[in-house]
Amino acid sequence: MHNFNNIEGAVIMGNIIPFDQITSGKHFNGERLKIARTWRGYSAIELAEKIGVNRQTISMYENGKLDNPEFSTIQKFSETLEFPVKFFLEDIKIDVEKSATYFRSLMTTNKKYRIEQEDKIKFIAVIYNMMNEYLDFESLNLPQIPRNTSPQKAAEILRDYWKIGNKPIDDIVYLVESNGLIVTDFATSTGDVDAFSHKIVCGEKETYLIGYSQNKRMAARIHFDIAHELGHILLHNWNEDLENIDKEDFKDIEQEAHSFASAFLLPEKEFSDDVRPYATNLAYYAELKKRWKVSIAAMIRRAKDLGIISNDDYSKLMRNMQKQGIRKVEPLDNELRTAEPSLLRQAIKILFQENVFTPSEFLEELSTEYGLTIYPNDIESILSLKEGTLNEEKQTKVSISVKPRE
Repeated sequence: MHNFNNIEGAVIMGNIIPFDQITSGKHFNGERLKIARTWRGYSAIELAEKIGVNRQTISMYENGKLDNPEFSTIQKFSETLEFPVKFFLEDIKIDVEKSATYFRSLMTTNKKYRIEQEDKIKFIAVIYNMMNEYLDFESLNLPQIPRNTSPQKAAEILRDYWKIGNKPIDDIVYLVESNGLIVTDFATSTGDVDAFSHKIVCGEKETYLIGYSQNKRMAARIHFDIAHELGHILLHNWNEDLENIDKEDFKDIEQEAHSFASAFLLPEKEFSDDVRPYATNLAYYAELKKRWKVSIAAMIRRAKDLGIISNDDYSKLMRNMQKQGIRKVEPLDNELRTAEPSLLRQAIKILFQENVFTPSEFLEELSTEYGLTIYPNDIESILSLKEGTLNEEKQTKVSISVKPRE
């Protein structure tokens, strides 16, 4: 817990800043209160009880109807929600273009959990914008897919464009990052959010962020989730109002992304040749899983869609999986691994190694130039950095020499 009860000032990024400097010319940002509250998983009622006010007061702060709380109240928000005082008194200083965010489970996930992730996405976009000023990231390398292109054809176009032929994809995280997209794994307060994708614009440069849940560590699941989001990126409208989309229309969009993922990960000719010899043998699919890094259930479905097995064969295989208790946790799920996201980690590492920033300077620029003051552990979390990456131990070194031996 961070302490903000210092009478003379508050601790911001490791420094004691007088309160008059923090608040000078600044106004309370109610939107930031809502972001902090949802990030920490508090309801408005729960936060009100912690702070000692009523729920309506919290709502009025968040909606801007009350915009001048006592500083002691801001301190309580800071202590309870573990965000710096300055976080509640600032706003993002750059334009962050708003686009749709595609969630795998949009229709079943509580809206507050989606908002929680969207807020984090916005902060990732700000940090990426900042790093883009100093680093030459790979340009986005995606083909233009004509409208009304089928998911199968789009998958073939992408494989051809990325020059990966029909071979299995061993490391989809590296493949995607090396073609100019950002991948991050994320912590969430619910298990309902599997994966998402979001468009990020930096001036004239654009890219896409793909996130997947830290709750899903199986390589087969990660591969399919990322491929699914690639389907959204290539096939769908990024100006779509997904909050108000018709349920059946969204089902169609999800099915297209699902079909794309299947075709991209399991290209027709190569996979057909592999699966055909023992296509009705469940144990054989476990062997294929080692090669393709795709779930047994997804491979069985792909075999049916390609006409290699009948509907009856498909139903029998799925019933057999259910009987063997391997529908939720399949063989090899805890053995097969894929690489973790590395692009953002490498970017931070280069900035520090090349002495562009120290960790404290990085945090300070993010705060003063971009209007984003949050603690190192939260930045490490949303950027998939190793714990402690942004902590800087300041030690006074005393020079000690070795006595010459007589």
